[in-house]
This record gives sequence, structure tokens and C-alpha cells, in this order.
Amino acid sequence: MPPLTFSPLVKRIRWGGRRLGTVLKKPIGPEDDYAESWEVVDHGDDQSVVADGPHRGKALAEVVRDHGEALFGHGHGRDQFPLLIKFLDASDRLSVQVHPDDALAKRHDPTELGKTEAWVILDAADNAVLWCGLKDGIDEGDVRAALADDEMARVLNEIPVAAGDCIFIPAGTVHAIGEGILLAEVQQSSDLTFRFYDWGRVGADGQPRQLHIEESIEATDFARGPVGPVQPRPLDSDLEGQTREHLVACEFFEMTRREASQSFAYPSDGELRVVMVLDGQGTLAAEGIEDVTLQAGQTVLLPAERDAVQVTVDRPLTLLETTLV
Repeated sequence: MPPLTFSPLVKRIRWGGRRLGTVLKKPIGPEDDYAESWEVVDHGDDQSVVADGPHRGKALAEVVRDHGEALFGHGHGRDQFPLLIKFLDASDRLSVQVHPDDALAKRHDPTELGKTEAWVILDAADNAVLWCGLKDGIDEGDVRAALADDEMARVLNEIPVAAGDCIFIPAGTVHAIGEGILLAEVQQSSDLTFRFYDWGRVGADGQPRQLHIEESIEATDFARGPVGPVQPRPLDSDLEGQTREHLVACEFFEMTRREASQSFAYPSDGELRVVMVLDGQGTLAAEGIEDVTLQAGQTVLLPAERDAVQVTVDRPLTLLETTLV
């Protein structure tokens, strides 16, 4: 199977901006609330559609159903692509949220998975922050008191962030993204979110947006405490002009970051990879598809059963590579 590229699904949400178009070259209109670009998705009616090659026009669910062995490798046993790959532009801060694990998600919606996720920051305004986890020692009573006082921020762990930072958010971690942040996100294929707190804002209808206090309390892992940026671990590379570092490993996916200043090939190694371009310029070439321009915002899915894929580097590339577990 040749590499797969998809037409992005661009989502408008009140906290979005315009950088999905101006920086990442996604198709947007004149509005200023473009929040998420779903790059690879197989989630109900939300389906990535193949943009080129012999599978052009097929939804990802069709590819999984008809070509699962080639996509995932022999003996995969999957009936859905298990990850949702996104870019996010947070022009305004997001609500304070928490996502359930698989078991709790199934109790709320039998069709859903839990949501463990990870972020890599592409760009961040001066003084940009994330809220990741609760402060040390915070329990359910403290959270309920903060909500009653309309001061949720006092129990949240606030961290400054800059371009290049990676943050891992296991299911059950209370979190929020601050304004002025552009990021790549890898998550389980789930759209189940419990909203703890919305900073006193109102929706387009002038009314406060729905909160899910009891569901959020139930989903929260109060033992986790503060969450900080991942400490990347250097990996050996036998390729000249390459550095690689390990970012995240969990029961659902692994993430590495590759810096490439010279051209290279992804070998035919039997492992599915999702490659997101964070920076740089180049070209990806493989049998069965037209050459793919690699620039910030491009995403390519490399099937497990594939020929070698050639990457030409014109300007040093920063690539986020995700594999399945």
C-alpha cells in the first residue's frame, strides 16, 4: 500500500483563530474561529478521505475494512483506526476539561473510547501557559470549593510552555490549553469530553455552556497531581544528518521526534507510522502516489506493508512520528 494523505476536516470552535490557514496552509474561509484540523480520523461520521493514489476518495473506515492487513500489518485485529491526529490553534483559552479512560467512556457511550492524548507545541505566544493536572494535595473537596467560589484556577497546575515542548495527558488528567498556542495532538479516537469549568464565559446564545461537574469528578484521577513537560530521551540514529528523540510511550501509541537535515528513506519495516511535519520543507516520494510536499501542517500515514519511502530535505525537517502499540 502506498503512503496515504487525507483531506483535513477543519472545525470551527469559539476559541479558534486563523493560524491553521496562515501557518499550516489548511483550507479556511474569512472567519476567525478555526480551531482544529483533524488530519487522520475514523470516528463515526467524522472520516478522513484519501486525497491521492489508488484509494483516492475512500473514507478511512473503508480502508480499514478492506485493506486492514496492509494498513496495520498481519494479525492486527482492528476494526477502527484507533487514533485521532489533529492540529489545534488556540487563539483563546479552552475550557478546563477531563477525559475518561476506556472503561468509564464505555459506561457513558458504548461506542466511545477513552481519551489519552499528547501535545507537541509548534508555536506559543510570550507568557503562554497550559494547565496540566491538579496542584499537589488537591482533593475532590478542594475542587468543589474552588468551583463554588468560581476560582478553579487556584487548584490547577499552571506551566509555561514554548515551541518544542511535549506534554503527555493520560485519561483522568484535568487540563486546559491557554491562549496563543499552536500545537499538534495525538489522541485515542474519541470525542468524549467532560467540561469542568469555562472561565465564566457564555456561548453564542448568550448562555453559559453546559458543564459536566459530576462526570468530571468521576473521571478525575486525584492521585496524579501536577503534570509537566516530557523530558525527551535521545535515540541512536545510523543516518547521517539525523537526530531522533523519544517523547511518549503509553498503552495506545508511541511518539518520537526526528530532525533531518539530509535526505533519507523510511524502510519497509512492517510498522505503521503517522508522520506530522512540524517545521521545514521537503518532498516525500513513493510508488503509487504523486510526490507529497512536506511543510508545516502536512500529515502522511505510512502503512505497515509498504515499499521504502524516500524523503528529500530542502530545508531541515522536524517530523513527529507516531506508531501504534
